[in-house]
Amino acid sequence: MSKRHLYLLAFSIIAVAFVAMYYKWSVLKFPLQPDAKVQVWTVQAHVEYQPRTGANTVTLQLPSAVPGFTVLDERFVARNYSKLEETGEGGREVQWAIRRALGEQDLYYRATIVRADETQPLPEEELEPVILEPAVLEEPYATAAQTLLDQVRDRSSNTITFARELLGRLSEASPSEEVALLRERYGEDDVARSNFIVQLLANRNIPARVVYGIRLTELERDPDSRMQSWLIVHNGLGWTMIDPRTAAEGKPSDLFEWSRSGKPLMVIDGSPASALMFSVRSNLADAMATAERRLEVQDANLVRYSLLSLPLQAQETYRVLLMVPIGAFIMLLLRNLVGVKTYGTFMPVLIALAFRETALVAGITLFVLVVGFGLLVRFYLERLRLLLVPRLTAILILVVLLMAAVSVLSNRLGLEVGLSVALFPMVIMAMTIERMSVAWDERGAGTAIREGVGTLVVAALAYLVMSWQPLEHLVFVYPEVLLVLFAMALLLGRYSGYRLNELLRFRALAREPDPIVPPPAADDATSDATSQSKA
Repeated sequence: MSKRHLYLLAFSIIAVAFVAMYYKWSVLKFPLQPDAKVQVWTVQAHVEYQPRTGANTVTLQLPSAVPGFTVLDERFVARNYSKLEETGEGGREVQWAIRRALGEQDLYYRATIVRADETQPLPEEELEPVILEPAVLEEPYATAAQTLLDQVRDRSSNTITFARELLGRLSEASPSEEVALLRERYGEDDVARSNFIVQLLANRNIPARVVYGIRLTELERDPDSRMQSWLIVHNGLGWTMIDPRTAAEGKPSDLFEWSRSGKPLMVIDGSPASALMFSVRSNLADAMATAERRLEVQDANLVRYSLLSLPLQAQETYRVLLMVPIGAFIMLLLRNLVGVKTYGTFMPVLIALAFRETALVAGITLFVLVVGFGLLVRFYLERLRLLLVPRLTAILILVVLLMAAVSVLSNRLGLEVGLSVALFPMVIMAMTIERMSVAWDERGAGTAIREGVGTLVVAALAYLVMSWQPLEHLVFVYPEVLLVLFAMALLLGRYSGYRLNELLRFRALAREPDPIVPPPAADDATSDATSQSKA
């Protein structure tokens, strides 16, 4: 396989990994930090009314698919009421019904919302551009409305500019006689004003609707802010949102749309004395839990076919297993680029996993004690001339007994660290003792000690990296990071240059200049013969 093919494969894997990670971060909103927080809002609608004698029915408009926001959770509180949810054009509604009610009634709807991808298509595009009933006005309001609409038509070029000019005329500080007269017609109520504007636009065959929404950032500054009405106007190609108070075009990014159906927010049979109150509370929530809940609401399959769908015990296991490649990559760098000598390829990583149970300092101490005692026993067993398998079995038995003795002694001394030694991998300890003893016999004590120290250094460094909480969270949430390590391992697989320790070993050769060899001297007899021949 050529190097070009290898490089193409490695960089393709890295590109795929980064694309998947970017999608999770930008679209699915997975956090990069384990303690990241995200802002969520709790919006509550409180219906309060005096019931009439007999049956009562309350209908409340509910938020549906809101661009820029996701409804994570909903709660309905209505004691002794039946609840029926319906979804229609422009939104949802809930209908509470009760056969008999006594005293003041309180009904609640609570929704927990969070920001989502703002690139979603506006839900208004799904609405049919239906022209509502035109305004039927008596005189002199009909003449004033006709005059105002004719004036607005002369100053506009399309439906959107017509609607904005109409809103501007109705909001003038010094209104004309027609505007002042029409203001008396709809009063100071914001909702009545918006509905009246929709009726005026219907007189010119312009489809428009009233949208109810809450400005969340304004509620953070002013807790007494209320539900506001907005307008959406169809221009023949799509819907455009307009602020009826300022005639500004476009949807604010902090607007949480409550209903787009055009119906009143609340309807109660019999129209008894009632009140609809809204309250909003903002707080911070765990970003990871919020992202999981958002995925469950939007597309549950994205959670079902991921590590997040596993039981908590299995998730904790994979949090550890996914860090093993990180330790193996660190060992790869230290061995192939630095030149650190270790016992085996993955033994330092396994020892680093054992350090997770005992912490670093206590783990190194226990490792040195157990391996040191095991070497003494190994040298003694060498004189008995035992075979390999019986010798390893004997060493394993002694290692287990030694670890049990250390645990009992630590318990008596009140040291909790010593109790974790029982979780050390016994087989790894026994194999380490065996390999150190073989290296001691074949290559000398210095080589065996250097490789043992190298194993501890790599294991300690791998433990520090593998136990870093931000990295553990990143690898668990973004397993694609391992694909990047896989591609880098492929690239390092062709490296055959110098290691850092070799540069240190041969630094003396680099400092000494090359000796200058003088040219060989000509033989005297040869030179005499040459001179005679010339003569």
